[in-house]
Amino acid sequence: MPAEIAVILLLATAVIASLATWQVASRRHRRQLAAARLTRPVASASQRVAMVINPVKAQADIACKVLAEACELAGWEPPLILETTVAEPGFRQAQEALSAGADVVLAAGGDGTIREVARALANQPAAMGMLPLGTGNLLARNLELPVNDLPGSIQTALHGAERRIDMCWIVLENARTGDHSTSNFLVMGGIGLDAEVIAATRDGLKKRVGWLAYSEAGVRLLPGPRRRMRIQADGGAADVRKVSSVLIANTGRLPAGIDFIPSAAVDDGMLDIVVLSPRTVFGWAAVAGKVVTRNRRDLPLIEYSRARTVTVSTEEPTITQLDGDLSGAATSVTVTVDPQSLRVRTANTGLATGPAA
Repeated sequence: MPAEIAVILLLATAVIASLATWQVASRRHRRQLAAARLTRPVASASQRVAMVINPVKAQADIACKVLAEACELAGWEPPLILETTVAEPGFRQAQEALSAGADVVLAAGGDGTIREVARALANQPAAMGMLPLGTGNLLARNLELPVNDLPGSIQTALHGAERRIDMCWIVLENARTGDHSTSNFLVMGGIGLDAEVIAATRDGLKKRVGWLAYSEAGVRLLPGPRRRMRIQADGGAADVRKVSSVLIANTGRLPAGIDFIPSAAVDDGMLDIVVLSPRTVFGWAAVAGKVVTRNRRDLPLIEYSRARTVTVSTEEPTITQLDGDLSGAATSVTVTVDPQSLRVRTANTGLATGPAA
């Protein structure tokens, strides 16, 4: 589950949750009206299609069938279908698709599957298409791709316009255990309370109500402890302070159309850093009000900055997350941006973009 969902639900009040529910339901209804759409595409060049799919997702079998029909309608070879496993969540399968000569690789699953496929496709000539089968699907939402419209997602992945977006690389170190790992994310990584909310969310509730389940965990954990963290951006002077969470984002739109980070652009070659430091429920309410109303007035409890690289260090191992998936405890995380390194298929060529880095 993407990090933005956890963050907004940390901040959410009952009013915000109700508004989000109404808007999401409204959008789902409109998309369901077109859910059976599969049109014959306009003439397009032949391409080799592969799909990396999480087979446990509810629509996995339907996705395979509809994709095969779409390729047949276009006069192409049948798609190469590669299923993920717990041990191999998508990276190896995407590499196999590249070796087979795929021109486009569809990532079918949640944001975790999309992240793994993107890791293999970074700086490669093949494009990534997205079939958002997860709960949050925030990268797809930020790119204004069709969500809850499987045939529409497939049409976009096969015949949509191509654009380049940034990807973020992260090094996680745990001085206590000696663990060291490198990974990537496309939406947002975080250390602190946001990751704790993800860890505390009940799976059964998430299956019933989707991303709104994070609000229940958020209520249980608020206000939560603050930790001393050392934040250093672009090699400058370090800022040491007590905070609840530090979030490092590639893009910042939340469910219900809320811009958590208004300045963030997925292709601007910059990281957007958000430091959250409320101490009380009233402090979180103030942050929520600022985010939802887009109030430009400075609020010390939530601070924004931008950089191309950032390191966050803590004295004690602290839980982390990448695009809503838990990534273990760390005493240091270092994030760098890989500008416009990923080709993606999107239906909307009029999206706001940032300058090339």
